[in-house]
Amino acid sequence: MVLYRAVRRGDTKILAKMLLKRFGDLNRVFAASPARLKEIDGVGDQVVFELKLMEAVAHRMARARVLKKPILSSWDALLEYCQTAMAHRDIEQFRVLYLDRKNVLIGDEAQAEGTVDHVPVYPREIVKRALELNASALILVHNHPSGDPTPSRSDIDMTFQIRDAAELLGIVLHDHLIVGKAREVSFRAEGYL
Repeated sequence: MVLYRAVRRGDTKILAKMLLKRFGDLNRVFAASPARLKEIDGVGDQVVFELKLMEAVAHRMARARVLKKPILSSWDALLEYCQTAMAHRDIEQFRVLYLDRKNVLIGDEAQAEGTVDHVPVYPREIVKRALELNASALILVHNHPSGDPTPSRSDIDMTFQIRDAAELLGIVLHDHLIVGKAREVSFRAEGYL
C-alpha cells in the first residue's frame, strides 16, 4: 500500500517482495539509506520518499509515547522508541535523552554519528548541553549496527567519563542503553551503573 502511492501504474507486490528479500523486514526497509534502496530495480526518488516518510511517521509516533512523560515510569515505551529509531541503522548513532527534575523528557538529541563500529562522543559537550537545557538527569542511548548490544570496553569507559562529569554538576546519569537489532542492553540492569 505504501508503494502504491509511489508507483501508481503497476503491481507493487513484486517490488515489495524484492525490498523485503533484500533487507529482511519492514523495519530494515524503512531504515535503509536512499542509496541502498535505489540499488533495487524499480526504486526511484518517489519510492524512497514514501519509505522515508513512513519511517519518519513511525519515529514520531514512538516518540510521542515518551515525550513530556515521566520516562522512568514509561520504560517500555522508551525502549520501543529507541528500537524504532535506532535498531536498524547502518552506522552508530549516539543520542542523549535529557530529563527534568521530574524525569520528564525535555530533550532528545543525536550527539554524533560514526561508522559501523564507532561513534565519537564528547562528555564535555553532553554535560554542557544538559546545563543549557537545565536538565537534572540523562539517559545515554546508542546503537550497535552489528546487532549485538554487548557493551565494549570503550562503551563502558565513556559511560563512566560522562557519569563522573555529570555528577560533578549535580546531574544524574540514569542509564546507558545500547540498542541491537532484536534487544537492548541497559547498563543499570547489567550492573555497570
